[in-house]
Amino acid sequence: MFGRHHHHHGGRDGGHHSRHPFGFHGHDHHGRGPGRGGGRMGRFFDHGDLRFVVLKLIAQQPSHGYELIKAIETAAGGAYTPSPGVVYPTLTLLEELGYITVTEAGGGKKLHTITPEGEAFLEANAQPVKSLFERMAEAAARSAAFSPQILRARENLKTALRLRLTAGQLSAEQVEKIAKALDDAAGVIERI
Repeated sequence: MFGRHHHHHGGRDGGHHSRHPFGFHGHDHHGRGPGRGGGRMGRFFDHGDLRFVVLKLIAQQPSHGYELIKAIETAAGGAYTPSPGVVYPTLTLLEELGYITVTEAGGGKKLHTITPEGEAFLEANAQPVKSLFERMAEAAARSAAFSPQILRARENLKTALRLRLTAGQLSAEQVEKIAKALDDAAGVIERI
C-alpha cells in the first residue's frame, strides 16, 4: 500500500503510479474507502477497466465529469458509484492519450468528447468493453433496490396514494378498492 496518492499524477504511466493510472485498481486501498459504493464493490473495476467504461459513455454522449459519475452509478444500478478522485484522473489520462478532447462549457465545467483515436481504441477493445457493461448490468440486477424502474414505480405509487388520500373523504368502497390494489401488488411481488 502506498498511503495517499497525489491524483494529479494519476494520468502518468511509469513510476510507482503505473499500477493504477486508470482509477480503480483492484486493491483494497481505495475500494473500501470513501464514496457510496465502497465495501463489496471494492473490486468492481480491475486495473485499467474504468477508462473503457468512461470512454464508452463519452462515445455515447459527450459529457461532464459529474454526468459520467452519475451514468456509471446508473449503469451499475446504484451498486457502485465512482469517486471524483477516481474519475477525473481517468479523464486526464484519456485526454493525454488523445482519446478525448476537452472543451470549456462555461461555469467551470469541461465537456469531454471522444476523438477518432478514442473510437479506434474502443473498437479494438470491443469485447472487454462489452464484458464490463454486462458486469455492471448484472450488478444492477443484483441490486434491484437501486433499480431506477423500481424506484420510479415506488414513488409513483406513493404519490398516487398520497394524492388520493388527501383529495377528500373516501367512501367505504374506495377504501376497499385501494386496500385490495395494494394487497394485490404485494402478493404479486412476493411471488416473483
